[in-house]
Amino acid sequence: QVQLVESGGGLVQPGDSLRLSCAASGRTFSNYYMGWFRQAPGEEREFVAAIRWSGTTYYRDSLKGRFTISRDTAKNTAYLQMNSLKSEDTAVYYCAADESIWRVRTQTPAYWGQGTQVTVSS
Repeated sequence: QVQLVESGGGLVQPGDSLRLSCAASGRTFSNYYMGWFRQAPGEEREFVAAIRWSGTTYYRDSLKGRFTISRDTAKNTAYLQMNSLKSEDTAVYYCAADESIWRVRTQTPAYWGQGTQVTVSS
């Protein structure tokens, strides 16, 4: 059974940094894409970033330069480093996984995590 477990969310101030983790288990992820999404209150869920297990990365254009996705293949874990956080980054952040980047980018991946709350407020 595949499980994706996010962690690292919390309450931070504008300008702070935060690193989210997504621990994957239940299968081999060597051919998978891991993605991060977020959903702010009253908004639709949106794509944030994705990484192929081999290392190729994809980003939402507006977040390039502030957010960095990475992975540790030995730990089966993907990360999202978020810098210079703004109040508009407040959202529930979800991790997802699929063998297809198309399914990740269209928010139809096979596996989802439960989400972790990130709140940016002074």
